Amino acid sequence: MKVSVKLFPGKTKKLTDAQWKAAGMTAEQMLHEIVSDAVIPFDEGTLQNVQTFVDTRELKQGHVSIAHDTPYAARLYYHPEYNFQTTTNANARGQWWEDWLEGAKKSRPAKIYKTFYKKLTGGIVK
Repeated sequence: MKVSVKLFPGKTKKLTDAQWKAAGMTAEQMLHEIVSDAVIPFDEGTLQNVQTFVDTRELKQGHVSIAHDTPYAARLYYHPEYNFQTTTNANARGQWWEDWLEGAKKSRPAKIYKTFYKKLTGGIVK
């Protein structure tokens, strides 16, 4: 049996670039969805609308994150016992990422990523 492998550098680069872009797009979509879910504590909107962003500085190393860049974010996140107002965000609570990390939406980021990656590769990847 004889096997030969032929690599196409252009297609390989397209797949690699699509990985990075899909990761960034996935984070943007997750941020959009969590804002839509109205779970981030909201008083003046600073935490949700100003101090929360997708950090893509390490994207080419395969790392993207959603950051809350404010000193009180950790205090609010790790204290679900606080009595959060629900006037603006009806589902406001501490540990607002838990559904995505360990709960009902745990598989959602992978599904989002797969959809974007497939679209970006033009169907090369199934």
